[in-house]
Amino acid sequence: MLRYAAPLILLFVSNIFMTYAWYGHLKYVGAKPLIVAILISWGVAFFEYCFQVPANRIGHTVYSLSQLKIMQEVITMTIFAGFSFFVMREKLSLNYLWASFCMVGAVFFIFRGN
Repeated sequence: MLRYAAPLILLFVSNIFMTYAWYGHLKYVGAKPLIVAILISWGVAFFEYCFQVPANRIGHTVYSLSQLKIMQEVITMTIFAGFSFFVMREKLSLNYLWASFCMVGAVFFIFRGN
């Protein structure tokens, strides 16, 4: 059971770091020179990879590559929506709902048997 859950948990943590590395600098270091934002983002991305690489290594023993990728995308959209709303204070529109429905469809097609 842990082999199935561990990749999900690790990808979730990885995506928190990834989202912050990609977008956090817009809020927290926007006034600093670009090189500072790049270096901070690289530093944060290191921690993303510390979780992402084991997630994919463990996950590939029980999931296909396509299944791992779609799980990562769904997790990314979930983390991004929360980050947009709670950290960046952006409004969530109905487009997030429609995108979520599309992601559910993608999950269905990737996980259904061939």
